[in-house]
Amino acid sequence: TAGGGGLLHSIVDNLLVGKDPRGVLGHWNTMVDHVFKGGNRGQATAAIASLDVALWDLKARINDEPLWRTLGASTNRVRAYASGIDYPLSDQEIRSFYEGMAARGIHSGKLKIGLDLESDMHRIGIMKKALATSGKIPDLMIDVNEYWSPKQTIRYMQEIEQEYDITWIEEPARRWDVEGLRKVSDRVKAAVASGENLDAIEDYVPLLQARAIDILNVGVRATGITGAMKVADLAYAYETPVTVMNCAANYMAHMAAVLPNHIMMEVLDNGRDAVFTHTHDIEDGWIVLNDQPGLGFTYDQEKLDAHTVSDHQSVFGWGRRQGAGLYVAGPGEPNSRDTL
Repeated sequence: TAGGGGLLHSIVDNLLVGKDPRGVLGHWNTMVDHVFKGGNRGQATAAIASLDVALWDLKARINDEPLWRTLGASTNRVRAYASGIDYPLSDQEIRSFYEGMAARGIHSGKLKIGLDLESDMHRIGIMKKALATSGKIPDLMIDVNEYWSPKQTIRYMQEIEQEYDITWIEEPARRWDVEGLRKVSDRVKAAVASGENLDAIEDYVPLLQARAIDILNVGVRATGITGAMKVADLAYAYETPVTVMNCAANYMAHMAAVLPNHIMMEVLDNGRDAVFTHTHDIEDGWIVLNDQPGLGFTYDQEKLDAHTVSDHQSVFGWGRRQGAGLYVAGPGEPNSRDTL
């Protein structure tokens, strides 16, 4: 998570010290109530999420069992899909990444798009061919990251879907734009997915009530493992499938394993796992969680020490690209704010 800064230490000192760490759900409620006035948002959410994950890890270690067992899962296997986080990548790098994932049995992949339709079509084709080396028909997902307006999404998807069968389009409108997301869902063949950038449980309710999304993205950002499970249960009541977002060492697969409405989890290969020691291997397209107590990984302290930052400062996350959501140009037209 983003960490939580000084608030994290305040919560530990005032709410958790001296308490039985096994009461994870109760501690989660206490922490959420503690930030009620200011809201379960931003750094407050990050702090609670970090502590919630740590508490679940500790509880499973006390139980001397892997977290997926503590959470009540009957399997240690979670289906995976590959995500390149790929805008900076060349064509060859995209090809190599998805071929590498296909060699591990993964036939589903997600690509970031949105800046140039012609280039996007070309890159989707590269991903499709690379994933096909798995020997299975690829599932193709695309991620707009809230860059398009609903109308622009519909116009662009009319072009994309003439050539490709898209499994889902992710964040085709802003995360809280219930009407916009519903409009897109009603007018494209692909499923609409969103939710990864929401925080509190109540943020998800309008999307589900309005049937604005077809797939709900959920991750540790939803106020930790506890919060994410509550959100997934909410989606289950609406018969809405969920996908779990990527995380270091794939530890959220422990939670995904227990969800009856989970379809597949996002996995990356961006180098961050180099500071962890774990054996949550991917076999035949599935994350296979190990039997080690807790989350199932340890830190490589030597590698962590090599990346120590002496003057740590909290910073805001990635901003939004200038002009996002303001374009109205269709495929083949100038993609400029001047079109307004």
